[in-house]
Amino acid sequence: MGTLYQGPPDTAIHDLKVTIQESQLVFPAQETQSKSMFLSNIDQVLNFNVQTVHFFPANLEFPPKIVADRLRTALSNVLVPYDFLAGRIQLNPHSGRLEIDCNSAGAVFAVASSEFALDDIGDLVYPNPAFGQLIVEKVDAIGSDDQPLCIIQLTSFKCGGFAMGVSTNHAMLDGLSFKIFLQNLASQAFDDKPLAIVPYDDRTVLAARSPPQVTFPHPELLKLKIPIGEEPSHPTFDCPQEELAFKIFRLSSDHISYLKEKAKASGPAAAAATATTNYRITGFNVVTAHVWRCKALSCDSEEGLERLSTVLYAVDIRPRMKPPLPASYTGNAVLTAYATAKCRELEEGPFSKLVAMVSEGAARMTDEYARSAIDWGEVYKGFPHGEFLISSWWRLGFAEMEYPWGKPRYSCPVVHQRKDIILLFPDIDAANANAVNVLVALPGKEMEKFQSLFHKLLEDN
Repeated sequence: MGTLYQGPPDTAIHDLKVTIQESQLVFPAQETQSKSMFLSNIDQVLNFNVQTVHFFPANLEFPPKIVADRLRTALSNVLVPYDFLAGRIQLNPHSGRLEIDCNSAGAVFAVASSEFALDDIGDLVYPNPAFGQLIVEKVDAIGSDDQPLCIIQLTSFKCGGFAMGVSTNHAMLDGLSFKIFLQNLASQAFDDKPLAIVPYDDRTVLAARSPPQVTFPHPELLKLKIPIGEEPSHPTFDCPQEELAFKIFRLSSDHISYLKEKAKASGPAAAAATATTNYRITGFNVVTAHVWRCKALSCDSEEGLERLSTVLYAVDIRPRMKPPLPASYTGNAVLTAYATAKCRELEEGPFSKLVAMVSEGAARMTDEYARSAIDWGEVYKGFPHGEFLISSWWRLGFAEMEYPWGKPRYSCPVVHQRKDIILLFPDIDAANANAVNVLVALPGKEMEKFQSLFHKLLEDN
């Protein structure tokens, strides 16, 4: 049976009492070329910041002051190959497109302290809103049009442990390229160590074709009648944040093995029913199918079981392009896959068929489909559109980064509760790499149904 993760919502510290001690601009260690960098249509719609926090236990050989000095130098070093992170995002008045002005304006490095010890914070997996104090989101002394694209904050705790908070504009990096950025940052914190991976930053490889050729329907995308680069006017939340119940559901490796066996029960029939020849029973596919079924059936609707439900999830297109993109491609190289079914099918159909539909959604993402989606963004402008998105941080491996002072105790994004996004997080115990935490925010009644279904559907044979 799946278990609720016993986070500390009642005992969590809501104010970490963080004091910023210093904040400064950091520039590339060497002179870099002044230029404008092209942003792909995938990058264009991701003009917002993503914050992550990486917690480290105390290391007597590396007290926080030494760590701060090393990180500051490491950041300056990586800003040479990552010169765009020292630039500023701007709107080209002629093309109407966002681009990066690689002008060496600098990234920001801040040093802070907390009045608490790391162990006082309690459960690091439970996404405490107070974690937002561990990263500077914007610099008030800098104008809104000149905000840095990369900010790092090193916060020390009373015990000698510390947290590294990182904020980057999502148009700069996706999850995989951010991981490589962290690998390179970690490498430069050592003495005389080369870059772990040389980044590839030519984003024109994902430019739209001329003329654009939209060769597929794209129900996963929503046309918007706003200039590209501007914020949409629709509300971010379906309901006020305080009206959302927030819970974490943990799936152990045994639960995931059970779901895989359940998917195998009528695998060939499921593949035939969805006309897919690439039926893959993976951990991600079975977890997505399970969460999709629970989320769709927990929603009250006048249409009842005739309502169509669409789940969205990201697919890395680097290996799917022709020729494949380098694994070190720095820009956003993920597109939104989707699976759609009536709620009746989600309730009554075999689990294996749901897994097959999720698998089919990823298999659909060929080179031509990806090119069509990129060209669609050139013609229509828009955003991914569905009932909800599953955002997976499960296998990114941020906690595997090796710094001079060791690996993080835990790494996680700063979470903002949203009804339309369900997050998958790794377990804090590296030995349980196959376990996953499912973070869900829903209105109270929907959460009750979701929780009941989540457990019940793990027990059904």
